[in-house]
Amino acid sequence: MKQVLIELDDETAERLERIAPARSRQRSGFIRAALARAISEVEEQRTRQAYLDHPDNGADSYFDPRVWEPTARYRGTGKKRK
Repeated sequence: MKQVLIELDDETAERLERIAPARSRQRSGFIRAALARAISEVEEQRTRQAYLDHPDNGADSYFDPRVWEPTARYRGTGKKRK
């Protein structure tokens, strides 16, 4: 695992201390989760923007729903209902 040293302004450091105190060993996990979430959000925004810039028009690919959706089969008991 790689270590990263960051500097925080006093207000952010105080807020972090209230949420994830260093003495409880929750701070590293909290920061890792916050970074993972922020990175994921940026990646999602970039993907969204890429689709907005270059939308699918249907001519780019061929789609055959029969490949993805299996045909329905009747699995009855063989008994007739009255």
